[in-house]
Amino acid sequence: MRVLVVEDHLELAESLARVLRREGMAIDVVHDGADALDRTELTTYDVVVLDRDLPGVHGDEVCDRLISRGATTRVLMLTASGTLADRVEGLSLGADDYLAKPFAYSELVARIRALARRLQPPVPPILTHGDLRLDPARRNATRAGMRLTLSPKELAVLEYLLAAQGRVVSSEELLERVWDEAADPFTTTVKATINRLRAKLGDPPLIETVPRSGYRI
Repeated sequence: MRVLVVEDHLELAESLARVLRREGMAIDVVHDGADALDRTELTTYDVVVLDRDLPGVHGDEVCDRLISRGATTRVLMLTASGTLADRVEGLSLGADDYLAKPFAYSELVARIRALARRLQPPVPPILTHGDLRLDPARRNATRAGMRLTLSPKELAVLEYLLAAQGRVVSSEELLERVWDEAADPFTTTVKATINRLRAKLGDPPLIETVPRSGYRI
């Protein structure tokens, strides 16, 4: 899942990024509305976590312009005011969800995942293939009943491949959807992560390499 965090409070923005990355999400961070608009023109995000009270280009305008572009990105608006009138106004601007500060990170994560599911073909809450079982909400995976010790990025790659339901996924797609803007497109990051994942999954092998195309389960 690719998420853009737009928050002018630097400490909060970095805290949000850390939490969401631990959940296996690919997170980019900007601190003002102008940068948010520029970034969303270059990259397709599943969800934009948007602070409403931004300096410069206000969050309301960012939301309005995203909607007017016809973007499929879901918008979760954050605000310091949680009154009913503010929630109604935020949603009337085209935001898909609205969360008042302060909030629990667990609720934020759940809301982001719920919004992202609206963009994807329906998938079961527990992803399975043979004796492999992955629970995206609890961030754990097992094979033959044994818990797998996976890094957040390995878990995210496995989740993406399982959700693809047998479709071949290219290295470029994995890099775009699982990593963030800091990833170097010319590195062997994806291949190295796949190799580690294969080793941890054990035998019989589950991840197939399709020459010149990508990977699939």
